[in-house]
Amino acid sequence: MKNLEFKSRRNKLAKTIGKSGVAIIATADLSTRTNDTYYPFRSNSDFYYFTGFLEPNALMVLAPGRPEGEFILCVRPKNPLMETWEGHMEGLNGVINNYNADQSFDIADIDSILKDLLHGRERVFYSIGKHKIYDDKVTEAFKTLRESQRQGGVVPNEIVSVDTMIHDMRQIKSRKEIQLMKEAARIGVEAHLRVMNECKPSVYEYQIEASINHQFGQYGTVPSYNSIVASGDNACTLHYVENQSMMKQGDLLLTDAGCEYQMYASDITRTIPVSGQFTKEQKAIYSIVLEAQKSVISSVKPGQTFEKMQKNCIEIITRGLKKLGILKGSVSKLIKEESYKDFYMHGIGHWLGIDVHDVGSYVNEKGKSKPFAPGMVITVEPGIYISKKTKTIDKKWKGIGIRIEDDVLVTPSGCEVLSEDLPKEIDAIEAMMSSN
Repeated sequence: MKNLEFKSRRNKLAKTIGKSGVAIIATADLSTRTNDTYYPFRSNSDFYYFTGFLEPNALMVLAPGRPEGEFILCVRPKNPLMETWEGHMEGLNGVINNYNADQSFDIADIDSILKDLLHGRERVFYSIGKHKIYDDKVTEAFKTLRESQRQGGVVPNEIVSVDTMIHDMRQIKSRKEIQLMKEAARIGVEAHLRVMNECKPSVYEYQIEASINHQFGQYGTVPSYNSIVASGDNACTLHYVENQSMMKQGDLLLTDAGCEYQMYASDITRTIPVSGQFTKEQKAIYSIVLEAQKSVISSVKPGQTFEKMQKNCIEIITRGLKKLGILKGSVSKLIKEESYKDFYMHGIGHWLGIDVHDVGSYVNEKGKSKPFAPGMVITVEPGIYISKKTKTIDKKWKGIGIRIEDDVLVTPSGCEVLSEDLPKEIDAIEAMMSSN
């Protein structure tokens, strides 16, 4: 992504906080895995959104109207010995030359730097509670300046969370962001197609997961979350990630997997028959889920809400389960009593973006469900889960867990399914698997 995109975002944030404010956003630090080894580093999403900088232990300060420079990055200085072991570091000059920082400082000097940068500002926009080390440094600088107020000059009088304004910005994707998300979806589709090709009895769930990771790796991507590869009754555990069981004849395989491409996520789920052919009972449940998903997706447009989509989904699933005799009673009463929650217990979808469960409120300032707007990206993922532990139900239904999930872009006139190239019709899935 070009620096111009990040600059545009900073300009928008600067306009929002005004010349009396200063925004501070920190990235993540390295996280210890064992002893002196670390988990792969991933930048804090908000920090990346405004900087594009991918090194740990860094801080962005945005000070609108500051004569010495508005965009300040505090980073690690270059260290040839450390670079020998860990690779290239941009250093103080690198973030100016390559990331358009107006000024840069050594992160080790952050205590004195913050006092200078906060002086003359009325409000500090910083989200306390995310980075303990910087929480202490920001509040200490704030306290010190407040105590010295008698010496004259403007000093901050409040610390304001910056989350809401940033996350509102992130909900609407730019043209470039949409391009990245389309590519993330395309790679995700390829991985799921590979699952359909390799799925068969006696294969272990972890072998399928390995194939998914291999496909992601061909494009330099990583999973955007822990992949769910759940066969049989495992699919009735919503966030099953053990992926250790052997797939059996007659089971279904629910695969929930997406990749992170240049920091942007895909999130796709398909449920397929291990043997290549759905049973009668599996077809019946699958058809309900598919009907719900297709109906909800067809309703996605500006002004639509998750709340309305959920109501639509609940009605279709409840009606379908009643028709099969799994639920008994009037549809309206079953919905009122939330009887469907024994089999469909989660929401219809979520925001998607840099984070797989992306940021942004689901309600507006009036507490009402937030209406969709062009540029938002969501998931649509209805499901039905009938665990073997479920009582008072015919055993022929037990052990069936089905979810179908696609990534959907809200457009000015409706929507675009980013993962539409992945088959989900029963006939299409069976045809593809029979050709293996």
